[in-house]
Amino acid sequence: MKFSTDRETLLRSLQLVNGVVERRQTLPVLANLLVVAKDGVLSLTGTDLEVELRCRTGEVDIQTEGEATLPARKLADIWRSLPDGSSVSVEIKADRAIVKSGRSRFTLATLPVADFPSIESGPGNIELNMEQGDLRRLLDRVSFSMAQQDVRYFLNGMLLEVTGDHTRTVATDGHRLAMCTLPASNDGSGVTHAIIPRKGVIELSRLLDEKDETVSLRLGANHLTVSREGYELTTKLVDGKFPEYDKVIPRDSSRSMVADRETLRQSCQRASILSNEKYRGVRLLLDNDQLTIQANNPEQEEAEEVVAVEYSGDHLEIGFNVSYLQEILGVLGTDQVRISVSDANSSALVEGPGNEDAVYVVMPMRL
Repeated sequence: MKFSTDRETLLRSLQLVNGVVERRQTLPVLANLLVVAKDGVLSLTGTDLEVELRCRTGEVDIQTEGEATLPARKLADIWRSLPDGSSVSVEIKADRAIVKSGRSRFTLATLPVADFPSIESGPGNIELNMEQGDLRRLLDRVSFSMAQQDVRYFLNGMLLEVTGDHTRTVATDGHRLAMCTLPASNDGSGVTHAIIPRKGVIELSRLLDEKDETVSLRLGANHLTVSREGYELTTKLVDGKFPEYDKVIPRDSSRSMVADRETLRQSCQRASILSNEKYRGVRLLLDNDQLTIQANNPEQEEAEEVVAVEYSGDHLEIGFNVSYLQEILGVLGTDQVRISVSDANSSALVEGPGNEDAVYVVMPMRL
């Protein structure tokens, strides 16, 4: 196999595929990329047996067709370190890959192509198309609420719900919940649930950019495949039952406060500086169009922020994890934020007034 191209053509593809490759591998070949040059198209594939990403491009000059596996991180580091506008050639000789650019020459070890695994995605039960911006919104609005290493493995991911009239994503770590819903005219009238693992969500977010482009989703029994121009990502799905999230969303929100989102976010950020580093708790006191945010720590240091809000209910004192509030306020796309609770021991419903596609639930803390 031999091909040549310029540095910029493959730079983003190499960086994206490298995100899938795990640093600690049980199989040595999983540290490599599968590179295939055939029919005028070059494809790069990386996998960790859970997520697979394949990038294709025709903007290369293929002199000799073939396939090989090359060390992923070394190849990407070489590519990244070359000067802008460099011309690069890659040639496979026996079990070695020779990368040349200008006066630079690198010789890399390869591994047998036959050892490289492939994720068999199978046929899709549901196929739908959506704008790239909509899919990015569904991911960005909720992904921060996924659990990280919870023993309840189904929480270490994001629920994708597809019905005939909407597409929804939900994530929770047991202390907070995020939900984003976009209207859609999907095929079928039933409800389909799929839990995308955490790494699949992260790599999918990296794959999406700002282009006005349509992406296709193919949802099978065990896999989700997302395709956009030049890229195809396949991820295994988590085999488990996601909690009944609709039962967590508060229905009684008798006390409601509306504030400027950015002002509240900055106030929470300042107060968090003196909060307990382990518990991250802050106390919110609501009374007569005024919100007071209080924080303290074991060193007896204190912070207090006063924010003007719209609130006409009774006096209320409630505690929250300030990090949870900050993350929600950071992803809300509205100028204002509404926080609704029924009492000091109940979960809070956080949403953007006039933009109801994303809602958040935060459990209170005892301070």
